[in-house]
Amino acid sequence: MRKQFKHLNLLERELLFGGLKEGKSLRVIAQDLGRSNGSLSRELKNNTKYGRKYLPCLAQKRAERVGFNQRYQAPLKSTAIFLYVREHLRSPHFWTPQIISGRIGLDLKGASIGVETIYRYIFSRKIRKDKLWRYLPAGRKRRQKRNGRKVQNRGRVPNAISIDSRPKRINQRKEVGHWETDNMEGVKPLKTALSVTVERSLRLVMMTKILNQTSLEKVRALEEGLKPLPSQLRLSITQDNGKENYGHEETRKSLGTMMYFCHAYHSWEKGGVENRNRVIRRFFPKGTDFSKVSDKDIQNVEQTINSTPMKCLQFLTPYEKMRQLISKLGST
Repeated sequence: MRKQFKHLNLLERELLFGGLKEGKSLRVIAQDLGRSNGSLSRELKNNTKYGRKYLPCLAQKRAERVGFNQRYQAPLKSTAIFLYVREHLRSPHFWTPQIISGRIGLDLKGASIGVETIYRYIFSRKIRKDKLWRYLPAGRKRRQKRNGRKVQNRGRVPNAISIDSRPKRINQRKEVGHWETDNMEGVKPLKTALSVTVERSLRLVMMTKILNQTSLEKVRALEEGLKPLPSQLRLSITQDNGKENYGHEETRKSLGTMMYFCHAYHSWEKGGVENRNRVIRRFFPKGTDFSKVSDKDIQNVEQTINSTPMKCLQFLTPYEKMRQLISKLGST
């Protein structure tokens, strides 16, 4: 059986240094240490390059550093997973660690990685220089707990139907055709904004630039996005109490949809569109002047978001779920 190689320790290096000081040959020192002459010769050669003198303490530090680098393995379990995580985290699609963790098994057969493992890697000291935290939704340097935010009281909408009257089955997100809508403000004091409408079951996003946040512009945006759809795909719309939604009765007559309103200070009651707004902010940060954003750029962002896998869709994309729905409707 081949004898396992063992590196010199600090004591052996000090004895080697002392033997050389006494004028002993390497062969004699090797016999005293129970080492081979070749091992001591390599030790001196590796630590006396470029005219350096052999010092046991420096040789020990170098050996420890080389040993650590040799034992260091690629993070995130394997090279393939490592490359997959970094590629999709930094992609223009802004995949979150949750999406990466859920989707990797579909793209790399047999591969898996936990969400927490990805987060620990992103915030680890060794790769802090890469600044991978910039690609996370919040873009913070340090991990923080999620806190609530203040919501303005916008009053009551005339003839509004409360979300309390909305059928309970809509809460289950199993029936297609129920939407949530909200406006995303641009730079103030300009009034140009973005109307965002999201389907609750498919998570499909529709984005339309509006010149101002009046009820007329909001009605126009909703009609432009939803009117081309079949009537069975536009059953209801849930919104907040903003003044831009005062034209809800006109929208109902035009689209044939039921219009429901959240309670004041209850933005989570339209959590689907609130969630998508956070994603959209990664492309259009706060302070974006939407008057300078072209319709083509908005359409490109819409396509990117709808082409991103989601955990709630079993890591399929909203477009893929829509195609499944269309195929199912076509076969009936």
